[in-house]
Amino acid sequence: MELERKFRFVLVILVSVIIFGTMGYAIIERWTLLDALYMTFITLSTVGFREVYVLSPSGRVFTMILIVVGVAGAAYTIRIIGELIVEGEIKRLLGRRKMEKGLKKLADHYIVCGFGRVGARIAKELGARKVPFVVIDKDPQRIEQAEKDGFLFIQGDSTSDQTLIDAGIERARALITAVANEADAVFIVLSARQLNPRLFITARAESEEGKKKLLRAGANKVISPYKIGAIRMALTTLRPNLVDFMQVITFDKETGLTIEEIQIKPGSPLIRSTLRDCAMRKEFGIMVAGIKKVGKDVFLNPSPETKIEAGDILIVIGEKEGLERLAELTGG
Repeated sequence: MELERKFRFVLVILVSVIIFGTMGYAIIERWTLLDALYMTFITLSTVGFREVYVLSPSGRVFTMILIVVGVAGAAYTIRIIGELIVEGEIKRLLGRRKMEKGLKKLADHYIVCGFGRVGARIAKELGARKVPFVVIDKDPQRIEQAEKDGFLFIQGDSTSDQTLIDAGIERARALITAVANEADAVFIVLSARQLNPRLFITARAESEEGKKKLLRAGANKVISPYKIGAIRMALTTLRPNLVDFMQVITFDKETGLTIEEIQIKPGSPLIRSTLRDCAMRKEFGIMVAGIKKVGKDVFLNPSPETKIEAGDILIVIGEKEGLERLAELTGG
């Protein structure tokens, strides 16, 4: 039985004992409910106050039974409360140490600043894709939720350099700022860019003016959730099947399909081969939706004769297993 359930069970016992004592005195001694309740409390508390009235022999026997039952229940309650306190402290201590170890091991990870509605959704997406990340938020309730979700977290101010350093920003791959306050977002981007010039930064913007400031501060990409949400609602109304398709290829747990970008690293056996020759669809069940050459824009629906070169980024659609096998060949 869990300690919490035991504690609730103990409370039920104590309430039952009080009701038992009150009703017992009221029936045996024919006292009022108030006198019977008072007698029950001073008996259970063992404070040594004198009796409300002189007890009859039956009342004295009942009092002895009540003392034994009450003291036993009180002792059990104290033990359970002690266990809850000790277990809670141990859990917090072990959780803190586990968190510290996890943070020290993080490398090439993602940092999510802000665990509100947008930040929580981002964290769930990263978690679903098995991507290493840490959440930063100063709100205790949000941090409690992040802990319940099983995410690594730091309770602190994302605008603080020390908080970002504690999150391992020098070793991080990317940072996502999902805070609603644009002034804080700009400050986070400025600090992050200074601490790690190679960091890929995605920022949340609430306005066009904020978007410009975030880009000037050093963000690589700036996203407006409200703008994207409005576009999606419009498309859902106008082109519902198209939106369903987009949702499937983004990440669908039932079909296992997802859309990914995979970079061709130097030394990959795919270099100099064409899309037709490498037979991604036949061997891995993967479709190449686009390819981005170094210094150029993304080419959608590339020709089968397109040659693969080091540094190319392939936009592919396929199942997770096939994508993992392809990643081994590309080095990405």
